[in-house]
Amino acid sequence: MTYQVPLKDIRFVLSELAELPAVCTLPGYEDCNVELVDAILDEAAKFAEGVLAPINRNGDKGNTWKDYQVTTAEGFADAYHQFRDSGWVGLRAPQDVGGQGLPALVAMATEEMWCSANLSFSLAPLLTLGAIEAIHHHASEDLKATYLPRMASGEWTGTMNLTEPNAGSDLAQVRTKAVDNGDGTYSITGQKIFITWGEHDMADNIVHLVLARLPDAPAGVKGISLFIVPKYLVNADGTLGARNDARCVSIEHKLGIHGSPTAVMSFGDQGGAIGYLVGELNKGLGYMFTMMNHARLGVGVEGMAISERAYQHAVAYARDRVQSRELGSSNPASAAIIKHPDVRRMLMTMRAQIEAQRALAYYTATALDRAATHPHPEEKARNQALVNFLIPIVKGWNTEQANEITSLGVQVHGGMGFIEETGAAQYYRDARITAIYEGTTGIQALDLIGRKLASENGATARAVLAEVKAVAARLADAGPELQAFQAALNIAVDQASSCVDFVLAHFASNPRLPAAGSVPFLKLMGIVLGGWQMARAALAAQAKLAEDGADVDFLTAKLITARFYGEHLLPQVSGLTVAILHGGESVLALGEAAF
Repeated sequence: MTYQVPLKDIRFVLSELAELPAVCTLPGYEDCNVELVDAILDEAAKFAEGVLAPINRNGDKGNTWKDYQVTTAEGFADAYHQFRDSGWVGLRAPQDVGGQGLPALVAMATEEMWCSANLSFSLAPLLTLGAIEAIHHHASEDLKATYLPRMASGEWTGTMNLTEPNAGSDLAQVRTKAVDNGDGTYSITGQKIFITWGEHDMADNIVHLVLARLPDAPAGVKGISLFIVPKYLVNADGTLGARNDARCVSIEHKLGIHGSPTAVMSFGDQGGAIGYLVGELNKGLGYMFTMMNHARLGVGVEGMAISERAYQHAVAYARDRVQSRELGSSNPASAAIIKHPDVRRMLMTMRAQIEAQRALAYYTATALDRAATHPHPEEKARNQALVNFLIPIVKGWNTEQANEITSLGVQVHGGMGFIEETGAAQYYRDARITAIYEGTTGIQALDLIGRKLASENGATARAVLAEVKAVAARLADAGPELQAFQAALNIAVDQASSCVDFVLAHFASNPRLPAAGSVPFLKLMGIVLGGWQMARAALAAQAKLAEDGADVDFLTAKLITARFYGEHLLPQVSGLTVAILHGGESVLALGEAAF
């Protein structure tokens, strides 16, 4: 089954929900306009469908490691060279380093396509963009001049090196060492694991961003510094020099994303890898979070995008698979399974969540652009707070539901879904990592209730829920087909407000209690805010139906999908609310020895 970019839905979300025309008026984006974005989307769709999607199955066969070198799956290197030469890597990279400087919102739309078409491939340019972001914000002018133009062009790729065998999410345990050489360089020694695209044959150089600590650094996270450690050292004239003492000593054998080599990187086995300090000593973790916040939003897009691919695959199979007669039909012949009610329930469950997730992710990208470039400081601050609040929700909810949605994709196939040749299983396997890397769902949930909710006494959460309530009120005049949706959304937002109050009431005095329900709280917020976006989509679709030349089928489908979301997904908020408000003590009650 071939992938088809959902261009119509992407354009609807961009124009009707994410306010693309307004984003294009922000300072720095004056060269961006709707016509240009339409052209970009058309070309990106052709590339995703024609170049990346066809090699996705090849990637699932994996890569080859030998003598510290990785040979990527068939077709990947050629596809990357086309990707690089077409200028896709630098779409949202700053113009002053050779990028195109387009809004994050526009880049997100193309990134969805790359992730749906070939999730493993997409990780290389996405990590490169994150590395560009960190270097651009924090490195010296000399380092920027040396590395950023080649990274923005795609000639060199970037990685992030945080995790170690003894230090997973607890980065206070980082042991990789940096020793000052006295000449502006540092000797880096240590090992990093789970390094996505840490070694490959697609680019001339790989720029590793590595967390390490000096011998006299303060203990814990306050003593971590950030270093650029390139695969090949760069000469003064910009040409590549000697191979650095940074080697891939193995690649992981993984459940999914087989086309993306996950490296075990060893630094300094032959005396010390040469590294260059980014910014100031002992501030590396904060610098890396510049990269990580963007990466977490990107992973939320990955979850939605791989769900879209699984949905398309399931719909195609359901149209073709003939099995059993249609219930209630006088025709005795077997029918395509898409006519069977439970298959339709599964497909609608997939579809409704994907549409809500796309809208919420793109809405977050708009806030990201406004936080970066809005001319009014108060609006910049408000949007930054909104971004901070939404990123763990988009990352956590989209990826947790990707596990369910891709599993439903397998279920639609029945027994054939369990057979690798049909392709449905790959999406299920590929999706699983998205809820783990860049911070597990549990970490996102703790971040949400602590750093994003309690730290500001719920100000942003309450402001967002007030907006949801206002949109729900507008549904009163939207006609009888949306009345049930309005009732469900009103109930859900009230329950969400009660859960916010509960977290704030207990976080300072007994943080373990709200923490026990933090993942249910994150999921609840995802469902409620997804419902908010579905309500906005329904109102926009209803308004456009009144216009001459309206796309009646597409817009009517929007209304039906919103109704399904209200009747099948928003009611889940009630059960989550009970777990959050009343279930924390039972989570903590059982003694450790009893597990």
